[in-house]
Amino acid sequence: MSTVAEQLRSAREAKNLTVEQVADLTKIRTDHIRALEEGNFNVFSAPIYIRGSVKNYANALKMDTAALLAALDAELKGTVKYSEPPPLSESKKTVLDQLTLILAKLNWKVGLAGFAVIGLAIIVGVSFWAWRHHQKSNPLKNLPPAVYQPANSGDTLPLPGKK
Repeated sequence: MSTVAEQLRSAREAKNLTVEQVADLTKIRTDHIRALEEGNFNVFSAPIYIRGSVKNYANALKMDTAALLAALDAELKGTVKYSEPPPLSESKKTVLDQLTLILAKLNWKVGLAGFAVIGLAIIVGVSFWAWRHHQKSNPLKNLPPAVYQPANSGDTLPLPGKK
């Protein structure tokens, strides 16, 4: 069985179309069309662009798109570069990345309710402790015994008189 590149080239030649005419018809760049016909998929940055370009090319030439895409998937699985999806980033995951991912997955409505319950429990606990501590402490405990001493100045307030 011929490769996807050979099938695309032979279908284009059978319809007597040039690469430029196919580019105008499909809105795919001419260098990408040449790369597809040569089987040079390294021009494309991701497999999704290869699949989309092949699908547009096949639709424009009235080819069996499903069979061509199945053959393309089989060819791409045989390559090292496109056998697996590319990583989203080149860097290693750090602790901060993991923590951000966990926080992103949290249901904030439930988490906020949980924090409110914990905060209320802390307030109630501290208030109970303060009340118990106040009940146990006697503010007059450290005062010396009081002795009544009358005022020696003789200045007293007059008693309210009757009118």
